[in-house]
Amino acid sequence: MSNRAQYTELEQLPNIGPATARDLRLLGIRRPKDLVKRDPHAMYRKLCRKTGRRQDPCVLDVFIWAVRFMEGAAKRPWWAYTAERKRAYPSL
Repeated sequence: MSNRAQYTELEQLPNIGPATARDLRLLGIRRPKDLVKRDPHAMYRKLCRKTGRRQDPCVLDVFIWAVRFMEGAAKRPWWAYTAERKRAYPSL
């Protein structure tokens, strides 16, 4: 996991602020290690269902980034994953 054990709180992760941490907790994710092996697309759909509204597509970009980062990907800005999201959901 490329020394990710140092991250024990969601807000310690780069690109994760209080609002995103709150969204992650709403999904049952309490610690950064809970992101490992999660499906960021399923997380986004679940958040939309739980809140009763379509979330900003950038939320999905951040979810993709967070999962990839905790699985060992290099530190990158969340918008580096916008192209992946647009391939999966061209209408978002």
